[in-house]
Amino acid sequence: MTSRMSRVLLAPALALLSLLGAPPADASLLVLSYHDIRDDVARQGDVDPHAVSTQNFAAHLDWLHGNGYTAVDLDDVEAASRGVRPLPERAVLLTFDDGLRSVYTHAFPLLRAYRFPAVIAPVTGWVDLPADSHVDYAGPASHDRDDFVTWAHLREMQASGLVEVASHTDAMHYGALANPQGNVIPAAVTRIYDPAADAYETAAQYLARVRADLTASAAAIERELGQPPRAIVWPYAAYSQRTNAIADGLGMRFSFDLEGTRQERLAGADLHGLSRLLVTGNPDVVELVAELRDDADAVEPMRAVQVDLDYLYDPDPAQVERNLDALVERMHRIKPSHVFLQAFADPDGDGAADALYFPNRHLPVRADLFSRVAWQLSTRARVRVHAWMPVLAFRPAVALARALPDPEPGEVFRLDPTDPEARALITDLYEDLAIAAPVAGLHFHDDALLRERELPSLFPGNPAARTAYLIEFTHELHRAAERWRPRLATSRNLFARPVLEPASEAWFAQGLPAFLQAYDYTVVMAMPWMEHSDAPAAWLDRLADAVAAVPGAFGRTVFQLQTVDWRGGDGAGRIPNSDLPATSRRLQAAGVRHLAYYPDDFVADHPALDDAREAISARRFPYPEL
Repeated sequence: MTSRMSRVLLAPALALLSLLGAPPADASLLVLSYHDIRDDVARQGDVDPHAVSTQNFAAHLDWLHGNGYTAVDLDDVEAASRGVRPLPERAVLLTFDDGLRSVYTHAFPLLRAYRFPAVIAPVTGWVDLPADSHVDYAGPASHDRDDFVTWAHLREMQASGLVEVASHTDAMHYGALANPQGNVIPAAVTRIYDPAADAYETAAQYLARVRADLTASAAAIERELGQPPRAIVWPYAAYSQRTNAIADGLGMRFSFDLEGTRQERLAGADLHGLSRLLVTGNPDVVELVAELRDDADAVEPMRAVQVDLDYLYDPDPAQVERNLDALVERMHRIKPSHVFLQAFADPDGDGAADALYFPNRHLPVRADLFSRVAWQLSTRARVRVHAWMPVLAFRPAVALARALPDPEPGEVFRLDPTDPEARALITDLYEDLAIAAPVAGLHFHDDALLRERELPSLFPGNPAARTAYLIEFTHELHRAAERWRPRLATSRNLFARPVLEPASEAWFAQGLPAFLQAYDYTVVMAMPWMEHSDAPAAWLDRLADAVAAVPGAFGRTVFQLQTVDWRGGDGAGRIPNSDLPATSRRLQAAGVRHLAYYPDDFVADHPALDDAREAISARRFPYPEL
């Protein structure tokens, strides 16, 4: 399509866009991720959701060209990161994943016409695919060698000066068996489970596999194109600090993510995990511009359900599967945005972890369930899963030696955060969690507290310093997990009393202002029955007022409601179903943005599905299903 013709076709769209206004100009770098560019893409329901029609792709380039965007390459990005020269205003970088032949036959001619540089990342094992080989691509579609670029195509595009070839691995573009239940997770971030041996790859075996694959990919690109790749595009954007370190060692110092739309500041920035906008659903130019206009910094309202794996666990594997199906179906129908999923086992209900639900170095494994449940919730129910873990309340074999000395009577058992061996043990557990399971975040339990008379020599008379000490320990745990799972969000429970009575920070080593600075979300336990309030509604009003008094607090504070009154011990009673949506409406009227509830009895349907959906659904119109 010629530029003149595309402008004629775009005239109505551009008129509408002029009313919308141009996207904000404060972003340093916009990176767009494309895959297949072809003529016959269905407007809806195409077998490949990542395919973009040639006409729409040409319209994208035309709009970018006509609205002040400057196409850049990796040299420009590297120069900006080193402070040598800034990127031009409205810089855009185009990337093409997988190495489908359409990047040569359909995209490359348009790149030449507009003089737009691009990064093309083929799976080197698919280039010049053997004649008798096939690749399952885009669901049921099987591709053969005619569907992928050849080395001759890549040499021609590279010689144009517009195309730089990156690695998309040699043979890791697949889902590997990740647990005994059969889930498959991207191979680059999964320690493969061997059912015959009933064992996982060791960390050393896993890292050696990744290194061997990247070495093969880099060697093939250097052999065929005369220069090694300096960028790695991880399949499914699945990577970690450990895998990026391997890529760095092989000269690939750029890598890309699929989170966010813009890289805001490049000077001095790490060039791993650069934000990219995945172009999906064959958007026309109006839809693309609407996506670009979305405020990347806007925080969407959180709607979270905190879920006990102890409810799901059963000695009978068949019952576990039935329970899992019930949980996933319920979360699919409620549609929260997040699930805080228990990763530890507390069958006696004393608040301390006696075992874990994932393979680890220090505690018994009650069942290897967490990875499976987290993956099922994220892929089938489409929620973001935060692993719910204690910070101090673990009971390993060395518990007595490493326990908090002289805890307050009746308090939850906790390890001593000042003990180096206890800290190392807990850090190991968080690293093991991240190795074992794909999660979007960490949810720190309410056990991270210090009473006034506990550890009296730790910053005596300085509650804020004690609060900061525990916060820094959670940051240490976060860093350990992020070595294996990038960009983990954080949320942490906060008792209500330090919010209502800030002076009580001395009794908790917790405080709202400090938590707001430290975590993505602070989850205040808005549980009047747990606090023995005789007037729950008035108590919640006071809590909302106290949070509102802290500037900006509503933007990052989650009000977690209770659905069970635990005051009766074994006779704990259910709070009426109707209370949950009524309380949700009341708090939102007071300005509360983020809501959660606990517990969720997905087996006994409490709270009732319709009430839970009305109170906590992230959908705009959570109507009852017919």
